[in-house]
Parts: sequence; C-alpha cells; structure tokens
Amino acid sequence: MDRKTFAAEVKDHLQNRMIPFWSGLKDEKYGGFYGYMGYDLQLDPQYEKGCILNSRILWFFSNAYQTLRDEALLENAKHAYLFLRDHCLDREQGGVYWSVTYDGKPKDETKHTYNQAFAIYALSSYYDASGDQEALQIAFGLQEAIEEKCTDEYGYLEAFDRYFRPVSNEKLSENGVMAEKTMNTLLHVFEAYTELYRVTHNSYTAERLEFMLELFAQKVYNPERGRQEVFFDRTWNTLIDLYSYGHDIETSWLIDRGLAVLDNPFYTEQLAPITEEIAENIYERAYRDHSVMNEAENGVDDTKRVWWIQAEAIVGFLNAWEKKSGGAKTVAQNADQNADQNADQNAGAQASKNQEAGGQSQAAGADAEKYLTAAMDIWQYIKSYFVDPREGSEWFENVNEDHTPMELPIVQPWKCPYHNGRMCMEVIRRLGA
Repeated sequence: MDRKTFAAEVKDHLQNRMIPFWSGLKDEKYGGFYGYMGYDLQLDPQYEKGCILNSRILWFFSNAYQTLRDEALLENAKHAYLFLRDHCLDREQGGVYWSVTYDGKPKDETKHTYNQAFAIYALSSYYDASGDQEALQIAFGLQEAIEEKCTDEYGYLEAFDRYFRPVSNEKLSENGVMAEKTMNTLLHVFEAYTELYRVTHNSYTAERLEFMLELFAQKVYNPERGRQEVFFDRTWNTLIDLYSYGHDIETSWLIDRGLAVLDNPFYTEQLAPITEEIAENIYERAYRDHSVMNEAENGVDDTKRVWWIQAEAIVGFLNAWEKKSGGAKTVAQNADQNADQNADQNAGAQASKNQEAGGQSQAAGADAEKYLTAAMDIWQYIKSYFVDPREGSEWFENVNEDHTPMELPIVQPWKCPYHNGRMCMEVIRRLGA
C-alpha cells in the first residue's frame, strides 16, 4: 500500500461507513444521539446519554464538516450542540453533568474535570465550524469552572459532586488504585485548552497550557523508563507500575499539536524530545502483530487490542514520521550548506564529509519510514479485525490476541466516533485525500 491509497481508503471509510453510522443514531424526538447499541446491534433508545459521548459526537461532526464541507454534518453538530446546551449543562451550579436520561434529565450529576474538558474541546471546534459565539462563551465558562473549582496548588483535581465538592475518583481510576490525579485527565484538559487557544488565542489559556506542559515534563514523564506514569496522589507521587501504551502514543502527538498551536520555542525545545522518545518506545515495546497492545502492569503485557489505541497509534506514528522526515531533510540541507561554504577546502576531505552527511540523512529517512509503514500496517489490521463486517455496525471495541472480537457494545458512553473519526481526519489532513 502507498500513501495515496492509504489516505483514499481512510477517507472512504469516514464518508461511507462512520458518518452514516453515527448520523443514524440521531434522536429526533428527545435530542442528542442514542447512547447504547449492544454487540447484537440492538439499539436501546431509552439508555442514558453520556455527556462525554455527546461532546465527542459534537466534536466529530464539527470536524467532519471542517474536513468535508458537507452542510448535513454541520446540522448534526448543531443537533449535538443544542442537546449539550439544553440538557448536559447545569445552569444552576455550573459545569457539565456526567450523564442524563434518554429524555434529557440529569441522571449522574457528577462533575468531573475530564467531562468539562471534553465539552470545552467540542464547543471550541463547534465555534470554529459554525461561528456560534454562544458556544464559545459556554466553553470559557467551563474553563473558568475548572480553574476556580477543580484545581489545587499542584494541578487539576478530578471528581466532584454537583456542587463541586470533592468525591472519590472511581470514574477515572483503574487497576485497583484510587487516584486523586491522573495522566489521562491532565492530557484531555491540555487537549481541550489547545483547541480553545487555537480558535481564540486567549492569553490566559496559553498560560495554563504552559503550566500543564511543565507538569508533563516534570511530574508525569518518567525519564528513567521513557514513559508516562498514569495514576498519582495529590502531589504527583505515582501509585502503580503501569505503562499505558495507548495513552502514551496519544500523548506523543497531542502534546506536539499543542506545542505547534502554542508556538513557544522554550516549551517546544523542552517537550519535543520527550514526545519523540515516547513514540519510539511505543514502536519498540508495544507494536506487535501489526497492532499495539493495551498496557503493561508490573511489566506484564495485556495483549488485547483496543479500538481507540489502534486509532491513536496510527496518528501517533504518522506524527513521528513527519517529525523524523523533517529531521532528515534538515540534515541533508545542512550538508548542502556546508558544501557551499567550504568549497575551497580539500576536495577529498569535503567529499568524505558529504558522504557522512548523506549517510545520516539516509539513516534518518529510514527511521522515519518505519513509522509510516507501521501506520499503514495498523490500518490493514483495523480493516481485517476491528471494522465490523455486519451491516449497520461500526468498529468492535476490543479484539483478543487471536483476532476474535470481544462481545462488547458497539456504542456505549465511552465508545464513540472521537478516536477513530479523528484518526480518519488526521490521515486526510496529513497525507491529503
């Protein structure tokens, strides 16, 4: 497969599989989108509607519109936006609920920083697509809620009740620990603020992005292990030996995206080598059998394959390919400049230098190409084992090591078009289609 074919296949998948599937889940009676479809492809129209799911659908259709310029996609985004505005948002106490009933009444009134972040992410994209100033003002209101009610002197706290009183963090804690802070929530606050800053260039948002970059570099990233830690206590002491392969490869490109949007050379110099190492380590440690494994706890790999990890791995490896390709070009350009400046030197010595520089350029190029090859390889794996061949379905959620799908829901509060839809759009953006 070449790049052109890869990009064309991904675009076709977005247009003719993903968009029709998620458009078909629009709830015309109660608003928003249906919240559950079982492995048996039976839709439950009275299942609760997760506000994270609704935000991610809003993000998906807003960005699909920006990518494809189909007005029907913007209408779908507006449908999701109105449900968020009218039902997910707590007009009395502020913030976004965790979930609402199928007809839009508060169900789980938890206010989680993670949830607020995804609403900001979606609203910022919707503002960019639609120009709706109300959406932007809601996004800034949620940012204010996070900064005033969800922080301490060390960073971002996570779980609260409706009145923003702290509660235990079951929703984002796993693997037998109860974390006060998580890499996952920090990453998605960073992601949300990156999008908010991209569409507004708000100076306060930039300051908070810089604060989070410092946290990633000094607290979350473990330079001895070349990875991020996952679960922390209040002062960023790690709680468990856990290597989250999916979150690391996702972080590698989301931080690079934030660095590009922020455009601050100090932070780029500090963080870009870290994201490069994170991506390289995932390639070496977790990329097996044409796909990326889930995680490793205490050094033991969980070998199941998870839908969102494969999507993020494609983007992360494409991002690493672009970075390495740029590096290879720089080496070659420097070699040419040196040749011009030293033309009067001994011809034999100069030829030796040029040969060395050319060798470095070829080595860098080969190192870059392995990432592009990996991205296309994972896409083949997705087509073979994750895309459900049954009509009226989308992707399986998890796949066993023997490539058989686990019988898990096709749609649920965490199973959404955010990761795989974003992968499609990033491939289109980066490779052209």
